[in-house]
This record gives sequence, C-alpha cells and structure tokens, in this order.
Amino acid sequence: MKKLDFKKVSKYVNENIVVFHQNRINSIKKLKLKAILKRKNPYLFRAKNILTAQDLIKPILDAYLSSQEETVFGDFLEGLAIFVCGQVFGGYKSAAEGIDLEFTRDKNRYLVSIKSGPNWGNSSQINRMRNNFKQAARILGSKITKTNLFFVNGCCYGRDSKQNKGDYLKLCGQAFWELISGNDKLYIDIIEPLGHKAREKNEAFYEEYARIINLFTVEFAEDYCDDGLINWEKLVEFNSKKK
Repeated sequence: MKKLDFKKVSKYVNENIVVFHQNRINSIKKLKLKAILKRKNPYLFRAKNILTAQDLIKPILDAYLSSQEETVFGDFLEGLAIFVCGQVFGGYKSAAEGIDLEFTRDKNRYLVSIKSGPNWGNSSQINRMRNNFKQAARILGSKITKTNLFFVNGCCYGRDSKQNKGDYLKLCGQAFWELISGNDKLYIDIIEPLGHKAREKNEAFYEEYARIINLFTVEFAEDYCDDGLINWEKLVEFNSKKK
C-alpha cells in the first residue's frame, strides 16, 4: 500500500473534469426538439395545465440533461476511482465483463462494479451484476488461490444500511472511497478540486442552454401552436399516432 498523493488526485480531477463540462455542452448542441418530444408524456403536461411553449420545453430539456449528466459524470467518477486505487493499491480497469476495478489489499482480492449512487438499478440489473461477479470468479480460477476474493458494488456517494448482501458487499460513499484508497477522509477531500473552473464552465453551458431554450420554443410554437395556443391534439398525434 502506498500513501495517496492528493496533489496527483487534484491534477487528475482538473484535467478530466474539463471533459465532463465539454460533454455537457456537446450533448445540448446535438439535441433535436422532435427527438425529445417523442420520449415524453404529452398527457402529463396537459394534466399540469401547461399553457406556454417555454413552460413545456424547459422541463423536457431539464429532464433530458439531468439524465445525460448523471451518465457522463458517472463515467468521470469511475475513472477517478480507478485512478485513486491505482495510486495506492495498483488497482486497474478490469477486462472482465461488468467489472470496473480489480485490486489487492491486505492479501484480499477485490472485484468492483462501480456505480454513481446506491439507487442505480432494478432487480434484473442487480442480478446481471451478480452474474458478472460469478463469471469473473470462474475466469480467475486458480489465480486467486492465495487470496480471499470479495465482490463489491461500489457507489461513489450515498449510504446503504446493509453492506453485506450475501454474495457481494455494497459499499457507498465514505466506505467505498476508503476501501479503494485507505483514506477515510477522501470522500470529503475530492469535493474541493471538483469546483475548480466550475463557474467558468457553467457560464459557457448556460449560454448554450439559453440558446437552445429559445430555439426550441420558437420551433415548438411554429409546429404545435395555433394562434399562440398549444395544439394538444397535434402534439399527441406526433408523439403517439401509429404509422
């Protein structure tokens, strides 16, 4: 076990968080209004008595972006966790399907599936993770005879009241970061470098966000409004009419 050099962690965050911010901007630039209208429930918006084009566009866009940001930032956190573990325990990205991180600590071998937070999947997805753990164990075979093998669902934030799930451990937040780094304060320390250049990058994002809101509002008004009023029948037909 090596001592974690937090300067290297900060450097990694500063270099890679730029990718997250750029991906946010890229994702919004690629958006098409009709693509997101097809995926949303027009009946819900009608039931909420939405009357203006912008009041309909904004929540649709926000919901899409929230989902995209969770995915993109989850990829960033996974990379950060692998980097940190690599510095301390020689951890590395696993080649096994569904396994994100492999490392050895105190003569124990850990196979880790990394998720952003604790509420990440339904029963089918959790069963798939369990099967991935079993498959990885079969592949390792005799390579792990001198170590104890532990499967871990590592969640970058949050808590779970029951860590032992029988065939795997679910470690969230502080417990996860401590496992892969040996540092019980890391879960707090990493929040500081995440804020570097955040204001600058967010200003660029929200400028693009405002532009898309305005463009989509105009497009929606032209295609789905009559005399300034939303034509709900036309919107529902676009969303749900069979071909």
